[in-house]
Amino acid sequence: MTKGRYTALAVLSTVLALSLSTPARAAADDALAAAVPEGAVTVEVIAANGSGCAPGTASVFANGDKSGFRIRYYDFVAEAGGTAAPTDRRKNCQVGALITVPAGWTFAIAKAEYRGRARLASGATALQRTNYYWQGSSHNSSTEETFTGPLNGYWDTSDVAPVLIYSPCSEQRVLNINTELRVDSGSSTSKSSMSMRSSEGDVDTLFNFSWTRC
Repeated sequence: MTKGRYTALAVLSTVLALSLSTPARAAADDALAAAVPEGAVTVEVIAANGSGCAPGTASVFANGDKSGFRIRYYDFVAEAGGTAAPTDRRKNCQVGALITVPAGWTFAIAKAEYRGRARLASGATALQRTNYYWQGSSHNSSTEETFTGPLNGYWDTSDVAPVLIYSPCSEQRVLNINTELRVDSGSSTSKSSMSMRSSEGDVDTLFNFSWTRC
């Protein structure tokens, strides 16, 4: 076989590969687009309680693109050392979120991202822990992260799929999200803090959906 025939065959193979891959790619794109329901998705707080969230100090917001939702805390901070009271060293907030989705669809939590701000003196430590579960289900997921001073700045942790299993089809259940912040002053006599307050910047807690048809 001549060099020219090799070249022609190579070009033909490339053209065929491109012509075959284009429909496949288009089908994959269509499947991805179909993975988001067309109807409305709403998220609302059914209950919020705990030492870190007095009534009215926690809200939830659904993403406009139906990719998930976020929790915003307005007064969630734990402190230790200095003038902080002993009861301030541990704070928690449990949010019950009711998520309503279109008929024929259900979802899981594919990723959770937690953000906040830490001001830890040298010798101090802090912990952020979150546990979440469907109301009435024995299955739950949790994540935690520890921090060591000196530290003064924003922190960001995440938990990637599988985070929480799919909600049963045709059942409307409350998603409970219980977050704890804890600070230990350790060898430091200065005040240290761990917070998730919206007044301190972009510190919303983010939850991303993974959709599937029932």
